[in-house]
Amino acid sequence: MEIAALLTSAGINISICIVLLSLYSVLRKQPANYCVYFGRRLVCGGARRYDPFWYERFVPSPSWLVKAWETSEDELLAAAGLDAVVFLRMVIFSIRIFFITAVVCIAFVLPVNYYGQPRVHKEIHLESSEVFTIENLKEGSKWLWVHCLALYIITSAACLLLYFVRPLEYRTIAKMRLGHITSSAPKPSQFTVLIRAIPWHPEQSYSDTLSKYFTNYYSSCYLSHQMVYHNGIIQRLLHDAERVCLSLKHVSPEISCKPSLTPCNFCGGPTATNSFHILSNEGDSVKGMELGELTVTTTEQERPAAFVFFKTRYDALVVSEVLQSSNPMLWVSDLAPEPHDVYWRNLNIPYRQLWIRRIATLVGAVAFMFVFLIPVTFIQGLTQLEQLSHAFPFLRGILKKKFINQVITGYLPSVILILFFYAVPPMMMYFSALEGCISRSIRKNSACIKILYFTIWNVFFVNILSGSVIRQLNVFSSVRDIPAQLARAVPTQAGFFTTYCFTSGWASLACEIMQPMALIWNLAAKAISTNKDESYETLRFPYHTEIPRLLLFGLLGFTNSVIAPLILPFLLIYFFLAYLIYKNQILNVYITKYESGGKYWPIFHNTTIFSLILTQIIALGFFGLKLSTVASGFTIPLILLTLLFSEYCRHKFAPIFHKHPAQVLIDMDRADEMTGKMEELHKKLHSVYSQIPLHLQKSSSNGESSTPFANQELPDPEKLKPEEGDAIAKELWGFQGNESGQEHDTKSCPSASSPEHLTPKMIELHKRN
Repeated sequence: MEIAALLTSAGINISICIVLLSLYSVLRKQPANYCVYFGRRLVCGGARRYDPFWYERFVPSPSWLVKAWETSEDELLAAAGLDAVVFLRMVIFSIRIFFITAVVCIAFVLPVNYYGQPRVHKEIHLESSEVFTIENLKEGSKWLWVHCLALYIITSAACLLLYFVRPLEYRTIAKMRLGHITSSAPKPSQFTVLIRAIPWHPEQSYSDTLSKYFTNYYSSCYLSHQMVYHNGIIQRLLHDAERVCLSLKHVSPEISCKPSLTPCNFCGGPTATNSFHILSNEGDSVKGMELGELTVTTTEQERPAAFVFFKTRYDALVVSEVLQSSNPMLWVSDLAPEPHDVYWRNLNIPYRQLWIRRIATLVGAVAFMFVFLIPVTFIQGLTQLEQLSHAFPFLRGILKKKFINQVITGYLPSVILILFFYAVPPMMMYFSALEGCISRSIRKNSACIKILYFTIWNVFFVNILSGSVIRQLNVFSSVRDIPAQLARAVPTQAGFFTTYCFTSGWASLACEIMQPMALIWNLAAKAISTNKDESYETLRFPYHTEIPRLLLFGLLGFTNSVIAPLILPFLLIYFFLAYLIYKNQILNVYITKYESGGKYWPIFHNTTIFSLILTQIIALGFFGLKLSTVASGFTIPLILLTLLFSEYCRHKFAPIFHKHPAQVLIDMDRADEMTGKMEELHKKLHSVYSQIPLHLQKSSSNGESSTPFANQELPDPEKLKPEEGDAIAKELWGFQGNESGQEHDTKSCPSASSPEHLTPKMIELHKRN
């Protein structure tokens, strides 16, 4: 690929980024778009309001960049949780390691590659990208020691940043994980064990069987239990009715519908008189019909699963770790997830089916991975114009045009690949749900790993081994040929990886901050709906898609560092943009309803080690092709040392991310017993794991409002000047568990023009219900 094609792709994507970021800085200031760009702040009770006649809101400004940069890690931890902090630490690690890598490789490796052979060089934009790769060196070159030394520097810097250098070492992340466990807010999951595969007895129910078992074997620590019931149509109807009820609560009783001659939406007839009336007082409502009267026992069936509560955290830990029966397929115990994290739908799956489901999802994921070879192979044909013109002779005239040539080779392949990749996350999330994950965080973690494998295979390995499908399957016929095959293939695809960084990196970040789908949906809802209090959706941060993307670019950076270092400056720009944009989105847009407690860090650590070892194997293959025995001899010990470092970290820190330390839990139990909090915790355990909860918690009746800032009025933005700072935007309701399996909740968008619609009487009814 010519440098001119790379510059064309870079110019297109830079233009897209500048336009979208400028447009975002204007759209975020418009009151109509608060629901799109400040979803988290609206829910949490704070949102900036602007005077509609303040015309500076139509001028682009970098204020959001400054705010994202100045936010500290402690503020981020308090606002978004440990997963957000861990994710941004991944980005910071990438910035640091690739800054070091770019300095070393651009300063030393790139000149050696460029002047590797005596030749007449053209102007830079007319050169081929292969001139800047290690392939330009002649066999037996004495300058290969530069590449070997650079490889040692990159590996040493990565290991130092992963472990020794503060604040980005594995040890600090592990301490943060322990801090998440010992946080001041008590977690019901630490007292709760999920029991599955309860044996069936015809003489008694599952609940009686479970109560008898734990009373017999754990009488000293067993507290109570909550059965899991079948997800039937009643629960879905309750969930839908709940959402409709919330929407209707925001219409003021003082509003009167004006007579209209427009056709009715239901019957098509004229509506000269009011067809619907809002009851103005509690006495007019239907009495005696409360949600609590629809009990679970009359509508649902018990399933062989239950949440069992214990008196102390240590008791729950012991029960979750030991085998409960001589038959491992009965009385299966695991620590329960947090109440908002429970994936209720999968608790109905019989435990004996789980191993079959895991095998089926593995086969399905692998099959989908190989089916994806078809579009990837087609995309690689676009980068080879000679083969494309030979296969399609009618395109020869078009392909001779210089600009068309540059667009097809430098921009189009990566765009098409990204479009195909939009189908991957939903499919992998479906596979992860099909496995039978008991929590949403485990499901997202599993989808993250699947997408990571899928992305690395299709973007890296399939692209560098482009050609026929048969060749891609048979290329690794000999293990000894793997380093040489990779060494020959990587330099030929350096141009494609660089353009992929432009399109999937820079442009995707610009689209992420713009939130185009949410913006279009918001505009369409305002145009169609006649109610000014439209609903909006609070999103969860897509860790399962963004972490694989981040790790893929890390792999591309490592593997191309000493082979084709021209990609490194563009990757560094991507990581800088990612830090600012993701931080802004986490602070303003995404809601943290559940989290994994930092369990994404081991994925990042293991993938980084894999990228380093793969880089060393590719370099070893190239040193062998260039007949450099000295460089090859020094690379083999480096591979072994990297593996030893990985094994050391795995044994020292990895168990903290998979198990709870008994010492910490015992100290927490003793502290709660001394302060008298244990009895209060026991009283709340049974209600938090209610499968069909009442929409509003009973805590509001005890003086604890379930809605933050429930008694604060929403100010009128027309009277609020921009220099007055942040105003408190009232949250209209607290979010509850979403049983549909979606990653968003429906909220109410506060109307900027009619705050009087939420009357004090409606607030009182809201609390009482």
